[in-house]
Amino acid sequence: MRCGVNGGDGLIAASRAESLPATDSKGTPGKEVSTPPGPPRIAQGGDYDRCLAMLSTDPRGAAAFADAWEATGGGDGATHCRALAEITLGAPEKGAETMETLANVSHGQAAARASLYGQADQAWLMAGEPRRAFGAATLALSLTPDDAGLLVDRSIAAASLERYDDAVDDLTRALDVDPRRVDALVFRGAAWRHLDQMGLAQDDIDRAFALDPENADALLERGILRQRRGDREGARRDWEHAIVLAPNNATGDLAQQNLALLEAGPSRR
Repeated sequence: MRCGVNGGDGLIAASRAESLPATDSKGTPGKEVSTPPGPPRIAQGGDYDRCLAMLSTDPRGAAAFADAWEATGGGDGATHCRALAEITLGAPEKGAETMETLANVSHGQAAARASLYGQADQAWLMAGEPRRAFGAATLALSLTPDDAGLLVDRSIAAASLERYDDAVDDLTRALDVDPRRVDALVFRGAAWRHLDQMGLAQDDIDRAFALDPENADALLERGILRQRRGDREGARRDWEHAIVLAPNNATGDLAQQNLALLEAGPSRR
């Protein structure tokens, strides 16, 4: 739901603790896949902990460890770690398929299986497959329908498919569960903007700023709204501030792109 002043859209990454930033094959900012996963976990034990810990420093080693462990009866934990290693090593399609298969056959608790589908959703978005991402998120929500994070995740897949009404519905449900989710407010504001509901978009961005005045994504979106109203200087200030707050991630990059387009002027867009 991120959008530059020229109207070109990318994917917005929902806030996730302990996550890996990602882009799709075209360099579009993508979703993030939690690694290692927080509770609920699909398995327990020292081998599981060791394999997950290797993902951030030695993903190839984690994949090899997972394969060897799986061959000796590692079960769900080994399969899960291998799927995360596949994603980390740049094969999100393979990792997503492994994750979905594991979620289908696992005898783990509903919340743990839902987390697997949720990670598959994020991996499909990394792979540029929003339809499959939406399907994975829907399976996750069939197990834990009131999970605000999963509702935000599915809204991102819906927006990637230009199903902005569906995105609004999921984000509204997420905010009913957790009214203080700034990411849900920013994403819903962007969805409202795509539906030409500028007043509702501004209301959500204002609410986001009330909760977090230094939120870079909110600044990026408010700059777009200001630019739409012809407030070029206001848009410039917001994007410059977003770059200061997020200099090394997709939000800052998009703000920089918007500034460049603003400088180019209407005749060169």
